[in-house]
Amino acid sequence: MSELPGQGATAPPFTLPDTSNHRHSFKDLSEHPATLLFFVKRDCATCDLTAPVVERLFAALASSGLNVLTISQSNTADTSGFAAVHKLSMPVVLDHDLEVSEAYGFDAVPALVLIASDRTVLKSFEGWSKHDFHELVTIAANRCHIVPPATWEVHNETLPEQRPGCASRVHDPDQAQRLAVKRGEDRLASRRVRLPSSLNEDEFELLSNRGLTDGLPVVPPTEARVLRMLDGTSRTATDVVARVPPNLHPATVEKIAINAVMAGCRPSYLPVVLAAVEAACTDTFNLHGVLATTYFASPVIIVNGPIRHEIKINSGRNVFGQGSRANATIGRALQLVVRNLGGGRPGQVDMSTLGHPGKYTCCIGEYEEASCWDPLHVERGFAPTQSTVTLFAGEAPSAVRDQRSRSARSLATSLGLSLGAVSHVKLHGMSEVLLVVSPEHNQTFQRDGYTKNDVRARIQEVTARPVQELLPDEMCEDGTPLPALPADWIGVDGQPKEDALTRQFPKFLSPENIVIVVAGGTAGKFSAVVGGWAAGGEGSTAVTKEIIQ
Repeated sequence: MSELPGQGATAPPFTLPDTSNHRHSFKDLSEHPATLLFFVKRDCATCDLTAPVVERLFAALASSGLNVLTISQSNTADTSGFAAVHKLSMPVVLDHDLEVSEAYGFDAVPALVLIASDRTVLKSFEGWSKHDFHELVTIAANRCHIVPPATWEVHNETLPEQRPGCASRVHDPDQAQRLAVKRGEDRLASRRVRLPSSLNEDEFELLSNRGLTDGLPVVPPTEARVLRMLDGTSRTATDVVARVPPNLHPATVEKIAINAVMAGCRPSYLPVVLAAVEAACTDTFNLHGVLATTYFASPVIIVNGPIRHEIKINSGRNVFGQGSRANATIGRALQLVVRNLGGGRPGQVDMSTLGHPGKYTCCIGEYEEASCWDPLHVERGFAPTQSTVTLFAGEAPSAVRDQRSRSARSLATSLGLSLGAVSHVKLHGMSEVLLVVSPEHNQTFQRDGYTKNDVRARIQEVTARPVQELLPDEMCEDGTPLPALPADWIGVDGQPKEDALTRQFPKFLSPENIVIVVAGGTAGKFSAVVGGWAAGGEGSTAVTKEIIQ
């Protein structure tokens, strides 16, 4: 609701610069019988309609003492252009910070406020109204002790009766949050860190020195930026999304928003980050284990559903690479939450021997439109119209090149042989693996009518090896541990039964452990394998959560 000062109210004083940086003070109006404030912005058709009328009023009454001040919400260049187009002779000042516009409380421009010499409001309205403007002209003329100009009636006939204005820039999301902070509104629960000017400390270095970064500079999470980020979700700022291992610190929507700001997210990305945090903190995903293992594992985010297009998640060319703000910052935001809220820092809880670049960020979209199969989230029980994130604890992607296979069976065989090397060629009975099939490879499967389950079955078939080839031996002391074998294959002595040695044992515990998505550019017969980490109570299993906006 508008709070434009009505008749009888006292108009707030102010001082503003014009386009030449000369200051205009609106304090003592005693020398003018009346003053008209005309609030505008450049990209407003109703302001364009009203400006010539106000200019004619100024020309008619200025010599009788009427003071008119145009107050622009636009930048200097746009304001100068507006004044030039409409040939304004009245003073034009700049409300860069929008503090004067906020003080006057209107919702739309143009806004007109006619004020007496003692700063009492005589007439005010927003938008264009022929009736209200006619009344304003009459009041102004009476204050100046003259008859309303006859020329006004002539021009008045050509104008519409009414026209709504355009939204005041005070209500632009970025401006509204900045002004809220300026007013001192305490809308955040998090502790503030103020930088005394005397310290002369760089804000980027401060965040780095406090260990709040992933090694790269982060965006300082100012109050205005955090408030703007929170506009990206309908969830309450104080809602606890999860408790982040290993410290089990409560991750509120606000705390996650702070880290999303630091990661460089846009507000529209926040619902995805919230869902990713929720998925990461489930017992099934086992984030603590993913951090504490000396293996390479790190969260891989897979986004499905309509939100991919809404926030421009990259599902195509260079899907694991740079260039997409959404992909890069969403994955980074999750990692910063894990670090800053959960305490998962390298050398403290994160004990990975080598790690991989995905520990900075790893977020991809599934290219659902290029796939002949149901997308991942539909396989997992969600509707195509729902948006989800799936978290997978994975290694860095490894390439599978097959430019020669012309049949689905041949291609599935090729993929299976490549998958046989995940983690270790002699390590079978593994848990999950992520297979990212490129669109060109998917076309081969589509042409031959191969389903995902057909691909999985062929992979299990070609990766199966006799148990005796998988056990540690003198040549290679690593291999498949005995507990990974089916219990009925083990004799009373704790060793594989004689007939079990020749049995074929597949690479993965179950075909369902092979997670398949389609992603990547439409040119190039290259797919990728992302190895997983141990499943069950000691490991991690992929988790899918709906994105709630």
